[in-house]
Amino acid sequence: MSLTETVREAISSPDRFYIGGDWVKPSSSDEIDVINASTEDVFFRVAEAKAEDMDRAIAAAREAFDHGPWPQMSHAERAAYLVKIAAALEERALEIGQIWSGQMGVLNTIAQASGPGHGRPWRYYAELAEEFPFQERHTPTAGGNIGLLVREPVGVVGAIIPWNGPMGLIGNKVAPALIAGCTVILKASPEAPGEAYVMAEVAEAVGLPAGVINVVTADRPVSELLVRDPRVDKITFTGSTAAGRRIASICGERIARVTLELGGKSAAVVLDDYDLATAAATITGRACLMTGQVCSSLTRIVVSRDRHDDLVDALSESFSRVQVGDAFDAQSGMGPLAMERQRDRVEGYIAKGLEEGATLATGGHRPGNLDKGWFIEPTVFGHVDNSSTIAQEEIFGPVLSVIAADNEQHAVEIANDTIYGLNNSVFTNDVDRAYDVARQLRSGTVGHNSFRTDFGIAFGGFKQSGLGREGGRDGLLPFLEAKTIILDEEPGQS
Repeated sequence: MSLTETVREAISSPDRFYIGGDWVKPSSSDEIDVINASTEDVFFRVAEAKAEDMDRAIAAAREAFDHGPWPQMSHAERAAYLVKIAAALEERALEIGQIWSGQMGVLNTIAQASGPGHGRPWRYYAELAEEFPFQERHTPTAGGNIGLLVREPVGVVGAIIPWNGPMGLIGNKVAPALIAGCTVILKASPEAPGEAYVMAEVAEAVGLPAGVINVVTADRPVSELLVRDPRVDKITFTGSTAAGRRIASICGERIARVTLELGGKSAAVVLDDYDLATAAATITGRACLMTGQVCSSLTRIVVSRDRHDDLVDALSESFSRVQVGDAFDAQSGMGPLAMERQRDRVEGYIAKGLEEGATLATGGHRPGNLDKGWFIEPTVFGHVDNSSTIAQEEIFGPVLSVIAADNEQHAVEIANDTIYGLNNSVFTNDVDRAYDVARQLRSGTVGHNSFRTDFGIAFGGFKQSGLGREGGRDGLLPFLEAKTIILDEEPGQS
């Protein structure tokens, strides 16, 4: 079966939206072409939501929250649905992997290896239903005899999903929202809507009550209607910091709840006791993951000045061995960028790096043997000033900047000298030294001797890398409102 045929089998109603438990016709005939990043061919087409469609999806979610059974169910009853969703997503792992590779260009070997993880957030939050303190007893300090702290669903949630890793982000936004008792409008990216359609089909298959999950695909103007609508109590968004600023300002106008997982310019701090060849190999393997289109990717490599040139050489040698090619070719070590405008963006930053005086050590061009697809060579710059454009702005591509530091403290200062604070790593053989440096770095995650993130604990950023956390117990809190109830006597149902 061809790739296109596989997608046609996987997505049964691409010309419709999933709203209120039904596959409904769109208000217009406009469609979105989803392009195969490796071939530039049309992969499939989906309906494009207009204002009327978004309004209908919001109304369905509002009705389901205000009058439907979902918020009234016990956490255990909701957890049973999440377990069914997890199993259904795991059963469809092959299709999800094909869609992800076609849309974005992530290597299919990686996409398929990720399959068992599709159900993980759903199972985690289902299990949390048993142990999370949705109601706690306290002793009042200002009158009354019984104090109860109860955590209730925040309400209707607008979940806005980016194009780089849709399935995992859907799980880490929608699963905690559902276990909390919220209803959701899932807004898919125009570049990568396939996983959201699979999610809608799974919601239908497991019998999720009408309106609990509603799925539409829209571009920015219609997406902003979701953010502005007073019927939506909370927005959870993953994307660029520029878009996050816009969403935060709109939510601020109406005091809507908001969680933002935004950009990054993460540093790998390589200390003087760590082997450079090992560091280069590790950094290369992770930097080429998803062609560098990872918000938490380690793109600033900070090393002592006397080892700068040796690390540049080691990274250049390692990067030059990466075979760039079709995402479905098992021999490829890195696929294409997700779209033409993304390659234009990356090429613009490479040109800016040269213009501002950085040394291009390897890469920086389109592979000569590939005349189709949005490919770029993995790229290393040396002698990068941390104040330069390529060191300060998120490129979202396989481009590394190696920055020299005078000493360990200077390295920490360089790592922290950014508007972002999503992720960092420390490379050292001394775990105590790693911990000491990690505590000084201003980022939501700090890894040891590798790129590391863990949605099972908590994921999110300091500074302009976002607001709030996703994953783990902390990822449930943004979907809950705390209510204090002070009573004269013990209630009968407690």
